[in-house]
This record gives sequence, structure tokens and C-alpha cells, in this order.
Amino acid sequence: MIKKAKFWIDCIAATVFIYLFMWVGFQFLSIFNFLDPIGDALKGYEMTDQVFSNPQWRDIPPVEEDIVIVNFSTQPRSVIAGQINIINSFGPKVIGLDGYFPDLKPDTLGDMMLAEALANSPNIIMYAKLLENDDNDFIWNDIEYSHPFFTQNHETASVNFPIENVGGEQWQFKTCRSFFPRELLRNPETGELDSVLAFGVALAQYVDPEKTNIFLARNNDEELINYRGNVIDYGRTRHGNRFYTLDWDQVLDTASYTADLLKDKIVLIGFLGENFADHISVEDKYFTPLNSQYTGRANPDMYGVVVHANIISMILNEDYLDQMGESTAWALSVLVCFLNVVVFSIIYYKLPRWYDGFTKLIQLTEALVFTFIIILVFHLFNFKLNLTYTIIVVLLAGDSLEVYYGVIVNTYEKIGQKLFTKKKLEV
Repeated sequence: MIKKAKFWIDCIAATVFIYLFMWVGFQFLSIFNFLDPIGDALKGYEMTDQVFSNPQWRDIPPVEEDIVIVNFSTQPRSVIAGQINIINSFGPKVIGLDGYFPDLKPDTLGDMMLAEALANSPNIIMYAKLLENDDNDFIWNDIEYSHPFFTQNHETASVNFPIENVGGEQWQFKTCRSFFPRELLRNPETGELDSVLAFGVALAQYVDPEKTNIFLARNNDEELINYRGNVIDYGRTRHGNRFYTLDWDQVLDTASYTADLLKDKIVLIGFLGENFADHISVEDKYFTPLNSQYTGRANPDMYGVVVHANIISMILNEDYLDQMGESTAWALSVLVCFLNVVVFSIIYYKLPRWYDGFTKLIQLTEALVFTFIIILVFHLFNFKLNLTYTIIVVLLAGDSLEVYYGVIVNTYEKIGQKLFTKKKLEV
């Protein structure tokens, strides 16, 4: 049977049919997303999250000693100025200010104090946010900075994360898993493209250009974040308290900590809630793979400034994640699908009475094995396999092939037989 050309033609045609069936199914099912409570509950979850959040797969990393995060809360600009002055007095390597000050306020004294504190901070990198993205070529057309009174001549870097590119509020979307190391901004006057570094990359480069250049030499448009941990989060993530933090009032009380906490450190200043006891704020807060709740997530678990801290830590520790490309994922799925079609076709012709039982057993086994392989490879090699398409076609192959042989092939042969008979009568 397998020596006949028709068998292999049928296997190729059946493989194409399965992908057409899958495409039609996705188009049809997307209409009924509102009827998918299970899908909603699992939204934002991936199997590799098990590695991030399960102590059986990953040891709890040590506390990151080179990064300190300071909460500026919702305090007036005069208080933020005081924080910056105190931090500068301890001699940090670099300060990252993840805060947006778009205009001047009636509190002129507060504005002047903040501007003076920033002017006395030669080692500071400030907020910038890219706007108006061209979906087709991933080029940005605009960028927002704080008011020039504050930015002065300081270096800026992009605080964007990929999940924000679709618009809306960041906490409404799926888990924040990745970032763009550098993005392209179109100069409105010349039309030329400028490269804008991500906030975390710019801070890492300030501290260790060599390691950062090695990271950038990977030349990936998008990088997965190898999360190290969170700050005080009251159990919302598996690895809390991995970064030293100071609340807005703690940094002002210099008697509560020693100089070595801030000296020669990377200090990130950003929003961590009204205070560390704030469980409600969702502003600039994201879901991450470290979330202790796998499904039905209601509360985002990590502030944006902490996500930036994880990026810096990943670069400086040279502890990256890699992932399978989209084209490779599709190619692998086609190969596995074709092999399944070949095996299932042999069962269909040789053991027709056992077809349903054998194919279901094989499909279930394959799906479980591929799932385990995804988790194991991620755990051992920090490599994320994209086997989603492969698992889908494996689960569709058995029934789809039965439809192909039972409906498509039989219909084709019946039509062909009628045409042949008609031609014979005419002769």
C-alpha cells in the first residue's frame, strides 16, 4: 500500500486538508469567543509558567544586590526632588527615573526643586514613551517625554512593553513576557529612522557596556524576560522580595538604612503604589509568569519599574531566554502532521476497526509528551519551544483524516466514476 503513489498523494492532500480545516475552525470559533469562559480563565497562561513559578522546576534566585527600587508614590514633585537629592548623596552608579512629568504645575517651587535635583544628576536616565505605531512595519511615529524643564539634556529610553501596543490599559491585557531591546522611531522632519533603546537596556549599558553589547548582538527584535522575582507583593508571585526596595518615606529617613544600600547601585525610581501596603493600585502594573494564580487572574502582580529591574538583572547576569521562531514552529507542525497522517492512514486501511481507539491513544500520548518536552527544555536549556501548532494538528489529525477519507475521497471518487461512465456512454 505505501509503495503506491496514490497513498502518498492522499497523505499530502490530507495534510493540506487538516490545515484548511484548522484555519476554518479558528475563523469560525473566533466569532464565539464570548462563549468561551474556559479560554478567558486561561488567557495569559502558558505551560512554561510552570517553570517560572514552581520551585520543583526552578530554584528561588538570590536577592539582586546591585539594583534598588524606590517608590515615589503619588507624592508632590518637591518630595520626589528630595528623594533624588538623597539618593545622589550616596553615590549610585546610575538612576533610572520611570516617571512622567508632562507639564508645569501651579506649585512652581516644587517644579523648580525637581528641575534642580535633576540638573544635579549627571547619571540619570529618564522616561520616554513611543506613540503611534505602524502595525505593518513596527515603526513608531511619535514619542513623548517629560517637560523640557525636567528632561534638560538627560538621556531618555523607552518604557514601552509589547502588550501595550494594542492600546488601552496595560493591566487589561495578557501576561507581560517580553520587551523590545531597541525600537525604531521615524524622524518627522527628515523621515529617517532612529534607534531607541529600552529603558532597562539603557540602564544596563550605562553600568556595563560590554555585557549590554553582547546582549544587543543577539540581534533579536523581541526578547523574552527571564524573570528573577518581584518586590513586596503579599504572595501574588512565587518569588517575592528579590529586589531591595525603599518606600517613599523610607528613602527620606536616612537613619533607617546604611550608605552601602545605595552606593554604586542601580537605583530605579518609579511607582509602587500609594505605599507598600497598597493592594489596590493597578496603575503601571502587569501580569507576569511569576503570578501565583495560573487561571482566572484578577490582580496584576508586578509594577512596570520592577519589570525593568528584571530586564536589567537578566542582562547583567547574562541569563537570557531563547525561543523557537514562528517559521520553524510551522515547519515542525507540518512535519509532525504529515507523519501522523501517514501512520493514521496505515491504521485506517489495515486496522479499520481499531482506528478510533489507536488514533486517540496516539494523539493523547503525543500531546502529553510534547507538553512535557516544552517544560523540560525550558527548564534545562532556557529555550522556549513553540509547539502550539504541533499539538493542535496532532489533536485534529485523527478525526480530520477520517473526514478526509470518508467524505472528500469518497465524494471525489464517486464524481470521477460518474464522469467516466458518462464519457463511456457517449463513446
